[in-house]
Parts: sequence; C-alpha cells; structure tokens
Amino acid sequence: MTISVSKKAKGTVVIVAERCKGCGFCVEFCPPKCLEFTDQYNAKGYHPPVLARIDDCTGCDMCGIICPDFAIYGFLKKNIKEV
Repeated sequence: MTISVSKKAKGTVVIVAERCKGCGFCVEFCPPKCLEFTDQYNAKGYHPPVLARIDDCTGCDMCGIICPDFAIYGFLKKNIKEV
C-alpha cells in the first residue's frame, strides 16, 4: 500500500448549528461563495449555513473570523489517497 499526498490542499468548515443565530456574515463574506443557508432550523429557530459547494472551499477561515458566535470555522485539509 502506497499513500500519496496531493499537492493541492482543500479546505472545509465545521459548523456548530446550535450556536448559529442566522446573522449571515459567514455567507456574505465567504470569498469563494461556497456557503449558503439551509432550509432547516436549529433549536433557536434560525437557519444555519451549510457548505454548499464543497470543492470551492479554500479553508481561509474568513467565516470563523467574522462569526460573532463562534459557530463556524474553516481549515485546510490535506488530500490523502491510496495509490
């Protein structure tokens, strides 16, 4: 078994839906525009965001920087695949 690491790192986000108050800052200020609101409600009655375009996320964490409730954060992930 050989494991190779691709050179291009992609990002992802972690969303704590129950902390979200639906302010929309993360959706508005996401540079690659990969976040959007879900149709579902959290316990507070707000629509939290979802990562709608997974391949577009760069992991820049602008969403986490701008979030007043610490409900979301982005990070880089390395692509590991078996060859």
